[in-house]
Amino acid sequence: MRLCIIIPTFNEEANITNLLKELKLNDCDILVIDDGSEDLTAMLAKNEGAFVISHANKEGKGKSIRDGFDFALKNNYDAVITMDGDGQHSPDDIFKFINCARNFESDIIVGNRMINPKGMPIIRYATNKIMSKIISAFCHQDIPDSQCGFRFITCRVLKDVFLDCSQFEIESEVLIKASKNAYKILSLPVQTIYQTKKSNINPLWDTMRFFKFIFRQLWNLKS
Repeated sequence: MRLCIIIPTFNEEANITNLLKELKLNDCDILVIDDGSEDLTAMLAKNEGAFVISHANKEGKGKSIRDGFDFALKNNYDAVITMDGDGQHSPDDIFKFINCARNFESDIIVGNRMINPKGMPIIRYATNKIMSKIISAFCHQDIPDSQCGFRFITCRVLKDVFLDCSQFEIESEVLIKASKNAYKILSLPVQTIYQTKKSNINPLWDTMRFFKFIFRQLWNLKS
């Protein structure tokens, strides 16, 4: 299986080098999308041998993920793993995704932090629970951590779905549109790692964007 690890980043010079050193032990290609960083993220990623796509300006996580998917399709990978560049996703869990995909022939596997959410801010925990119930209802599948960006996705899925979200709602868009194409979504327990660094997620604006996206999906169902 040709696998590409896709990492969207913004100002992650403090974390990217150590993360890439650990990921290289998996013998997978790594793509870093630098979303208009004002620090040395892109240079450090190149120094560690990663492929790098750089945005001149900040365009959003969704656009970064979509650029990563396009890269994977153009370069004929079999599957991708998406993960954050801020150290909240453990490289040790990469093997879990690969083994799960092989054993269950899965097209989509979503990391599940909710089994042991120790350290997760209470607001993040509550909103994640609500969002996951909404997404599960849309998908007609149980997805306990729909907002987790740590995922395995086959390129067969990426060829079948058209994505257009540019921000954090990309996580929901992938699941809803894949479900419409009858793809089964599995969940896999992953470690929860929270650090002192402030999250790039804006609880107010990103929650509003999520519900705007959901209302748009409801409208599409009616039309």
